Amino acid sequence: MKRSTLWILTGLAAAVLIAGGARWAGQRKAASSSGPEAATNTSLIELGASDVITAQKMDMTVGLPISGSLKASQSALIKARVAGELMDLVVREGDQVKAGQIIARIDPTEYQARERQAKQQADAAQAQVETAQKQYDNNKALVDQGFISQTALQNSAFTLNGAKATHMAALAGLDVARKALDDATVRSPIDGQVSQRLAQPGERVAPDARIVEVVNLTQLEIEAALPAADASQVRVGMKAKLKVEGLEEPLQAKVLRISPAAQAGSRSVMVYLGVTGDEGLRQGLFAEGSLGTRSIQALAVPLSSVRTDKPQPYVQVVDKAQIRHVTVQTGARAEKTVQNNTLTWVEVQGLSEGMQVLAGSAGAVREGTAVKFTAGVR
Repeated sequence: MKRSTLWILTGLAAAVLIAGGARWAGQRKAASSSGPEAATNTSLIELGASDVITAQKMDMTVGLPISGSLKASQSALIKARVAGELMDLVVREGDQVKAGQIIARIDPTEYQARERQAKQQADAAQAQVETAQKQYDNNKALVDQGFISQTALQNSAFTLNGAKATHMAALAGLDVARKALDDATVRSPIDGQVSQRLAQPGERVAPDARIVEVVNLTQLEIEAALPAADASQVRVGMKAKLKVEGLEEPLQAKVLRISPAAQAGSRSVMVYLGVTGDEGLRQGLFAEGSLGTRSIQALAVPLSSVRTDKPQPYVQVVDKAQIRHVTVQTGARAEKTVQNNTLTWVEVQGLSEGMQVLAGSAGAVREGTAVKFTAGVR
């Protein structure tokens, strides 16, 4: 290798080393100049009035969660009592009906004929009774005069009693026929609305065939299953607040009855709560809420402020202008309106009254982050 070539290669290597050192020095200088400002930006947050909520003591109702479907207290599944062709069924779903109102008719031709037949049989039996009675009276007169024996009178008495029994049986048959004729007219047993029409005019129905269902929506119930341990705390008259699907406003309910027996298998106890009828309520709607059992006073924060992204639930507290994470234990829950804002509040242990807690909308904030409040917020 020539000496000139060696000098050229050595110079190029030196130039590369010098350029790399200059670049590294520039990066260190840029990092040292921008580092403090960046650290300041990431460790300081500004909070508004809606971002901070004060932990406070409040009266809370300890309740049991309940759920179930609405069911009308009064309902009737109207069925056919006799067989025949269905006629004059004009009511449909949603129609109002009154107790005793005619819902439909079953072709009465056969039952009218049976009623006439039974009446004629009863009339024939009545005639036999009258004939037997006259025969008995004549025989009694002849016995008194000594013209016939006592045995003949006894035979006529037996005949009269048999005729009377036949007449009574014929009258009973007439009652049965009249009852069947009356059953051919289908009536509503309660006031209410038609919820289902289960048959069509012209259809031949059998006894016990379902025709329509009528429900009375003025009084609705919820059938809720509670564990035996929770059911022991429930008493008739207790109040509950329920949220019904499709309705914005919660409804008040009251315990009407408690089943005296537990369900087989689940061992749950059925509790029945009454709800006053409302225009928006319908049978079958799902409802859920809380049944209050007792009232307590407890320190509480909004449930949304309690975070669960650590092994133990915690809240983010503003302490000496910094964020501090405080582990808490939660308890009873209740919906409360504070400053025209309705939230679900939860009982907490591990905080002191008056502590400033970050609202759930503030999100997760690193512990130790400095806090700056906007004007007018402490």
